Amino acid sequence: MPISQTAPMLLTRNLLYTGMTRAKKLLIIIGNKNIIDFMIQNSDNKIRNTGLAYKMNN
Repeated sequence: MPISQTAPMLLTRNLLYTGMTRAKKLLIIIGNKNIIDFMIQNSDNKIRNTGLAYKMNN
């Protein structure tokens, strides 16, 4: 799983957790330890307007 410097709003704990839990047999995280530490500490959840509920009801 590559971890690179990007907008802080994208570097969230949820994204890291999703990548880790989707690994089937092995997970290798490649990236800067400071960025990974930031992601672990960043539990900020943004409201996402995906339209998924609308798409599922139609």
